[in-house]
Amino acid sequence: MTQPARSALAHGMFTIERRYDASPERVFQAWADPDAFRRWFVEAPGATVHDWVHEFRVGGRGGGRYRFGDHAIGFNDTRFLDLVPNHRIILSYVMGRELGDERRRDSASLATIELLADGSGTRLVYTEQGAYFGDDGAAHIPLREQGCTAMLENLARELENNAGSASQGEPV
Repeated sequence: MTQPARSALAHGMFTIERRYDASPERVFQAWADPDAFRRWFVEAPGATVHDWVHEFRVGGRGGGRYRFGDHAIGFNDTRFLDLVPNHRIILSYVMGRELGDERRRDSASLATIELLADGSGTRLVYTEQGAYFGDDGAAHIPLREQGCTAMLENLARELENNAGSASQGEPV
């Protein structure tokens, strides 16, 4: 029996380390605050956001639908699995795209974000383990790492440009 092309699967893992001149509390808050998170994670140049949710709590969901330029509408379905305020965020997510009435999943990932005090700043360690679907799945692994690196650069800009804008609400 011949398997459909979408049955191909590639696994990948990568770790990105980044230092921020902000306390672990400020870095964590940039993930927790829906407005701050949307600015650095969702609203990239050239992006159109169709819908977005950010329920930053254990068991909460995040993600939505968006389009970059003339590409297909993409989606991100996230679940927050573990949160230790100012120290750790663990989440899982599925990414894909909409092709007409079909939602095509392209990958499923587990991401761990560790926030470690480093002098007056924070060393963030981002580790992602992913399964990438389709015959070209392996080609997406370095692209995902590049995308996550760019995402963490966006976080750096958020911390520099909006130092006082993240709310200081109740701890998660």
